Amino acid sequence: MKFSAQEEYGLRCLLAVARQGDQASLTIPEISRMEGLTPSHVAKLMAILRKSGFVRSTRGQLGGYQLGMAPEKMIVKDVLESLGGRLYGDGFCERHSGIEPECVHEGDCLLRPLWLQVQHAVDVVLVRYTVADLLDESIPEPLLVLGAVPARKAR
Repeated sequence: MKFSAQEEYGLRCLLAVARQGDQASLTIPEISRMEGLTPSHVAKLMAILRKSGFVRSTRGQLGGYQLGMAPEKMIVKDVLESLGGRLYGDGFCERHSGIEPECVHEGDCLLRPLWLQVQHAVDVVLVRYTVADLLDESIPEPLLVLGAVPARKAR
């Protein structure tokens, strides 16, 4: 399982703008240099973030991108969904139907409960944090203990 490059780079571009504060702005070439991305890719990502209200743009010589709302109001889950959607959501089964117009497991899917659990676990984490939390570096790294995997359910 992985997040797309669009979600990763889009969030990085948003953070670049957010680091500038409320009144400052950044141009596409500036964001491009800061994040090591092509200007066309940055333009595409910023357009998505603008349509979702996370940034606003100003045209002209002194133009650029500014935050569209306070970082404390930007839930990471909402930002990622605007950039690429959910891991498992509407249309998932249609996109994975194989050569048939509909999935052959439409009524008896053994995987759907698993994908719903995975999506729920991801949502629980992503809804907990805001862009402000990312800026403050206040998201703790998980304490992973090797081998601390829950036991399998007995049959």
